[in-house]
Amino acid sequence: MDPVIIVGAGPVGLVLSLALAAQGVPSVLLDEDPGKEETRPARTVVLREDTAALLERLGCKTLQDEGLRWSGWRSLRRKQLVRELPLGEGTPSGDPPAAPVHVPQHALVRGLRDAVASQSLVRTARHSRVDTLEQDPAGVTVHTREPGSTWWRGSYLVGCDGARSTVRKLLDIRFPGRTAVERHAVAALRTELPWPGEAVLHRLPPWRSGGAEVTARPLPDDVWRLDWLLPPRGELVTPDVLVARVRDTLAGWCGETPPYELLDTGVYTLHHRLARRWRVKRAFLAGDAAHLLGALGTQGLDEGLRDAENLAWKLALAWHHGASDVLLDSYQAERRAAVAARLRAADQSLPILRGGGGLRTLVPGSARGHDSLLTDGHLGGGPLGAPPSYALSPLAPPRAEAHASVGTPPGAPVADVRVTAPDGTRVRLRERLGQGRLLVVLVAPGTGVWDRRHWMGAGVMPRLVEAVDALPVKGELLVAESYPGASAHTVLLVRPDGHLAESFSGVRPAELRAAADAARGGAARTSERSDRTADIN
Repeated sequence: MDPVIIVGAGPVGLVLSLALAAQGVPSVLLDEDPGKEETRPARTVVLREDTAALLERLGCKTLQDEGLRWSGWRSLRRKQLVRELPLGEGTPSGDPPAAPVHVPQHALVRGLRDAVASQSLVRTARHSRVDTLEQDPAGVTVHTREPGSTWWRGSYLVGCDGARSTVRKLLDIRFPGRTAVERHAVAALRTELPWPGEAVLHRLPPWRSGGAEVTARPLPDDVWRLDWLLPPRGELVTPDVLVARVRDTLAGWCGETPPYELLDTGVYTLHHRLARRWRVKRAFLAGDAAHLLGALGTQGLDEGLRDAENLAWKLALAWHHGASDVLLDSYQAERRAAVAARLRAADQSLPILRGGGGLRTLVPGSARGHDSLLTDGHLGGGPLGAPPSYALSPLAPPRAEAHASVGTPPGAPVADVRVTAPDGTRVRLRERLGQGRLLVVLVAPGTGVWDRRHWMGAGVMPRLVEAVDALPVKGELLVAESYPGASAHTVLLVRPDGHLAESFSGVRPAELRAAADAARGGAARTSERSDRTADIN
């Protein structure tokens, strides 16, 4: 069967190719600009707990080597401290909150390229700019122009080619939205600030050039990225003006301007856009080709990586076994709805936080309430930042009679509890994701003190093993000592991307099978099935 064609070798395209390879699916990565990623210390990305874990699972070592997990979050308004919040590695209870990872984008791309280079299932075609796209019932054909002029044949195609996506234009998909939602002046510098390792948000700082808002986000080696919110229009930011902002801000925080080394500067403008469609037959959009966001601390790359994780297991199931339109359509239904909700929350919050009237008159205007909204955006909580839930997904099974409520609602990401794997090792649940298998987790207190071979044949285990073996798709049985809100013998069915499909009180083979069938979108039509019989693992 033909490989999946991925157009665009930025972070989203690279992650999608790695996620497919992890599930045994070959891909061709069409890289229009194979030059080295430009080294820009002021161009950085912030990754939440789930997307950082995804990259580490796929073999990207950059986060450990060149990223920094914040030790805390501090927000100020004028001269007052509004909030001081310690951050940690994250726990199922959420206390302390998980620290985001801050990393230069050029380092992230380099780490992903290194991981791709070690993958035999990923072929990278350099200098390959798509100019023609044709589809038929069996696959997709694209043509790339000179100097790499050739025709490529694929089973599916994913456009990860950015905001000016050629794939989106060839598919004739509209990309409506708002222009210049926010503007920021940015500087990367090496210095010492009073809050080593902590990210800082300062609203209405009390010095002349402070403006409405400035943030400071730490990187390794005493490097900081500083962002100043600019008025929507006007205010030309010259080098002299930016240096004055740097000096005033450092003096405002430190009492006097400390020694500093200015590494990089820039001005960037944020847009909010959402593609009308994310799937046309066998072609899909992901990342900036499908959406643009980023105001109020939200992170567009986070959503692009979630696109890749969501789509990868569905394409893997289709590539190995065939898939129904319900499964393939669910990518747009789930991801577009999640990003639309994020954009809607940002659009509703902007008038409140930026003083433009509108909803400001309907919401209590306390500084602490406004700070909570901004903290959500920066730290990945609430409607501006929390990982999405797919409760209304077309893959959601009907509520079973044996449904058991746990701390995770159906459709939401599962808690990263410790589990016992089939080989008897104790691992984090998140480590078993992304392999194309449904995960079946039995909550069984006390099993952690026994060798797995002693309890695999005891109690409910034989019946559950038989039920997992009978699932319509490959499943893996894991055992957890505990799970938030779950009682003993609760059984969780978890999708390959870590979202809860259903939870049951006890072993319910028929209902478990029905939920697994719903999670795969039902059976594929015979005409769509591949002659491949390999499991997705």
